[in-house]
Amino acid sequence: MRILIAEDDASLASFVRRGLEAEHYAVDTTADGEQARAMASEFDFDLVVLDLGLPRMDGVSVLRSVRTRKPSMPILVLTGRTRVEERVQCLDLGADDFLGKPFSFSELSARIRALLRRSRLPVESVLTVEDLKLDRVERRVERAGQRVELTSKEFALLEYMMRNAGRRVTRAMIIEHVWNLSFDTCTNVVDVYVNYLRRKIDDGSALRLIHTIRGVGYELSGNRK
Repeated sequence: MRILIAEDDASLASFVRRGLEAEHYAVDTTADGEQARAMASEFDFDLVVLDLGLPRMDGVSVLRSVRTRKPSMPILVLTGRTRVEERVQCLDLGADDFLGKPFSFSELSARIRALLRRSRLPVESVLTVEDLKLDRVERRVERAGQRVELTSKEFALLEYMMRNAGRRVTRAMIIEHVWNLSFDTCTNVVDVYVNYLRRKIDDGSALRLIHTIRGVGYELSGNRK
């Protein structure tokens, strides 16, 4: 799952980003209100963590603008402003939760999981292909009932491939959605990480799920020969 952190305190944004990436979320950050509004409106984030004291466009304005474009996207307001009136304003404008600073990261993580559970149907939170299961909320992967430990980037790559199960995805598509970069024909990072996944997902199994499509890219499917 992909989370946007809009926070102008660089050290705090870095702390939250590292913590969420350790829990296998794909995380983007911005310290600018205008950019936060543009990113949240343009890209398909699963959740936004929004500070109110942003430069160029304050968090309340960002919240108001984004909510009109993305009415169902979870938004958690994270701020040092703790007056009741401000909390009420944010909630009335469409914020799904409000957490004051200072805060415990474990509480922030738990609130994020709760929002993600509420925002998605159960069938969407757990992806399954054959005996491979990925829980997008609990950040857990199993193959034939056995836990598979993945890095944050491996998890993001597998999640993208499972969301597109049975569909051929190009290296350019993977770079754009998993790494948030433009495709560079000189890089082999996609192939390297697909090989990492193969070793963890397919090795030791009679049924291979990750397939190379020559001249195209890759496909995750259980029905290919």
